[in-house]
Amino acid sequence: MSLANALRSGSKDVVGKVADHLSPAVAKFAPVIADRAEGSYVWTTDGQKHLDMSGGIGVTSTGHCHPRVVKAIQEQAAKFIHAQQNVFTASVPQVALLDKLRDICPEQLTRFFFCNSGSEAVENAIKIARGHTKKQNIIAFENGFHGRTMGAMALTTSKTYYRANFGPLMPGVFIAPYPYCLHCKARQASPSGNDWYTVEPCMPGFRMNYNDRQCCNGPLEAVKWMLTQQSAPSETAAMIIEPILGEGGFLTPPPSYLRGLRELCTQHNILLIIDEVQSGVGRTGKWWGHEHMDGVDADIMTFAKGIGSGFPMAGVATREDTFDGIAAGQLGGTYGGSVLGAAAACATLDVIREEGLLENANERGAQLVKGLMQLQQQFPIIDVRGRGLMVAIEFGGTDGSLSAKYGTAAAITKAAVKRNMLLLSAGARETIRFLPALNVKAEEIDQALNILADCLEEVFGSEAQPATAVA
Repeated sequence: MSLANALRSGSKDVVGKVADHLSPAVAKFAPVIADRAEGSYVWTTDGQKHLDMSGGIGVTSTGHCHPRVVKAIQEQAAKFIHAQQNVFTASVPQVALLDKLRDICPEQLTRFFFCNSGSEAVENAIKIARGHTKKQNIIAFENGFHGRTMGAMALTTSKTYYRANFGPLMPGVFIAPYPYCLHCKARQASPSGNDWYTVEPCMPGFRMNYNDRQCCNGPLEAVKWMLTQQSAPSETAAMIIEPILGEGGFLTPPPSYLRGLRELCTQHNILLIIDEVQSGVGRTGKWWGHEHMDGVDADIMTFAKGIGSGFPMAGVATREDTFDGIAAGQLGGTYGGSVLGAAAACATLDVIREEGLLENANERGAQLVKGLMQLQQQFPIIDVRGRGLMVAIEFGGTDGSLSAKYGTAAAITKAAVKRNMLLLSAGARETIRFLPALNVKAEEIDQALNILADCLEEVFGSEAQPATAVA
């Protein structure tokens, strides 16, 4: 029997049969087969309806199958499917997308290169930086995730298994410390350390103002010494960093950190690459995650994920002169800048702007955080962090420590699947992340919080107790 016939017949072991023909190297969070989706919900072939708090890992920004995005793709598919970027200067949807990007991107970023995925955007950002500066070294940061392709993988340190057994990796990469303030030993040792960082995120409406957050500045000092001891400025093409870490656990840096990196880059003629693949396109309640931080201007910015509402589309935005030194033909790609992707991106950006999704991301994000803070009073949640609808919780031990038992986050995501909610973990520590659609409704956030409470009760049971402190 074919796999399709087994699926139609309702065979009980069809998921296993399908999995037998897929690469086991691709992790699967839910043992189901997707059938259709709408808004914040996904239906699987077993007839179950799932609340989607994963958003395709931050991709379905306007929800699943938003009518305006679907219509744009359908209409474009009837006109032109593949206008290859080397053959034509541009396509009509690409021209429209350029106008929309120029309207929402930081004003210094005026040139664009289009591709298909976040990894591909990062690969090309590195090529652009090296080609423009004629320098080879790249500084990336601990807990960062930039992709699984060879170059992007060399920059990724959120978990070892993304890189394990694939060496030798791309040379010329240096990994700098990133401020994980919750676990900072200097903060923990300071008598005022609990005032530096709180369980509540530095979001409007909560206790700590972002610009009041303090840092020991050890990680920034380490970057300065790296330029003296490991990668000389004359050999360093760029630093690449996510303004809010994605797969690394949704860490938000103290305000002094990215400003300090910008100052170092300016001082030493190093390009600053801001990776907005997961945090961009309205995810944080602003168009770009780094807009929450004053004095941080990108020389190069990557984007992907949410820009196409699920249709593959990605790109690199640069300053006017950043492509100087790179010859025609050195960048490209068969499917880059696709007309269908550009049409989906145009519709996505229109929906975000015209349907108030930035405002909704802030409102629903605050609602989600308040609900998580209430759960923190009952369960060992030691951190609630993020911006907008890019929110995560980290768990501590049931003994009051800052280290949860290994597998805690995985157990919670499995408990969520049993209750028909799609939820993902993040980072090397025991962390759960929320990436719902930017148009998620208030009642859907409440539903997610109620399901999460049941999951936490299942996982922690009689051992459930609130976190005692962040120090």
